[in-house]
Amino acid sequence: MSKRKRGNHMANAPAPIEGDLLPPESGPVEAFTFGDPTPVLDGREILDYLECWANGRWFETPMSMDGLAKTTRASVYLQSGLNFKRNMLARTFVPHRLLSRQAFEQFALDWLWCGNCYLEKRNNMLRNTLGLLPPLAKYMRRGVDLETYYQVRGWKDEHEFAPGSICHLREADINQEIYGLPEWLAALQSALLNESATLFRRKYYNNGSHAGFILYMTDAAQKEEDIDSLRTALKNSKGPGNFRNLFVYAPAGKKDGIQLIPVSEVAAKDEFSSIKNISRDDLLAALRIPPQLMGIVPQNAGGFGSLREAAEVWAVNELEPLQARLAQVNEWLGEEVVGFKEFELPTGGK
Repeated sequence: MSKRKRGNHMANAPAPIEGDLLPPESGPVEAFTFGDPTPVLDGREILDYLECWANGRWFETPMSMDGLAKTTRASVYLQSGLNFKRNMLARTFVPHRLLSRQAFEQFALDWLWCGNCYLEKRNNMLRNTLGLLPPLAKYMRRGVDLETYYQVRGWKDEHEFAPGSICHLREADINQEIYGLPEWLAALQSALLNESATLFRRKYYNNGSHAGFILYMTDAAQKEEDIDSLRTALKNSKGPGNFRNLFVYAPAGKKDGIQLIPVSEVAAKDEFSSIKNISRDDLLAALRIPPQLMGIVPQNAGGFGSLREAAEVWAVNELEPLQARLAQVNEWLGEEVVGFKEFELPTGGK
């Protein structure tokens, strides 16, 4: 409808009869928020790469190693599971004169978190091996000739290792043969979802939204100045100093002119617990660790079963294959450096 037609319509409208009750003028409805949760980790940049791109000297990794390293701390279950496997490998490792326990722990942790681990062979002037040191897998890059390795920490901050001095173990991947990818990669989104739920809940409590409500006002007797004062009081009640009581005096007000509608916490609480539990189960399934070995409290009366039996089955199905895969270093070096003792649980005593 054009302005001209609207003006003619208004001109032809009947004039109000004196004594009629006119509806009060209503102002615009205003809504405002008390604060939004801010994410600190976005997983989209982690999976940006589609292939191992060669820059002329080395191959880039199929996914961001920096983003993957951040993700290992996104969930307490993921980091705890990786550390648990590292501790079990270190517990059964037999130190060697060429490979200390500390060096092996770094070597094993790199294998677990990114599916790649490296050992540098240090030789003396007579080409005798002095020791094996683990360069950080996060910064390692494989040369285009597949024999040379580089340590790249930033722009023009690189180091080329001597040919034949690097032992590279990698997880098998179905898309490329340059680098390995971690076994738990399928649970990456679950780890980020677990972190997002925790961050949202933390922000939810910090801004006082767990005691939130909707103040619904329809009383026409309220003045604009009173509404502004009420709005200011509500804003000041959030954040530090929340849970404050609020007094409203409305003379000549109508029944239900001001209504306080609490925001139900039950649905949000149940959803939070469900997200945490489901994402946790996804991570445990990807890491293949029984929950009783992770210190998770059972929610049912029956519990998780025997801790000793779970540890023994896990050692056979998971620990021994890990030991065998890390022992591939011995084939490359021609000497048994990576050795393990049999996994045994302590027996009860007085």
